Amino acid sequence: MKIHVMGPGCPKCAEAEKTVREAVAEAGVDAEIVKVTDFQEIAQFGVFSTPAVAVDGEVKVVGKAPSKKDVLAWLK
Repeated sequence: MKIHVMGPGCPKCAEAEKTVREAVAEAGVDAEIVKVTDFQEIAQFGVFSTPAVAVDGEVKVVGKAPSKKDVLAWLK
């Protein structure tokens, strides 16, 4: 599983990354977490508002940090 956390490094983006890392650790899932800060790379996902999170290439949330509950549901 590959999870992309997208954002330039704003507080909400940091919150999104922290939540994803906590959820992955809690779920015990083998996942690679990639922080994407390059706007051109982010745009390739069709994302124009950050933070955003994609799981295995599928964008799950845009424009807000996800809740841990949401991330855990995506990991199943």
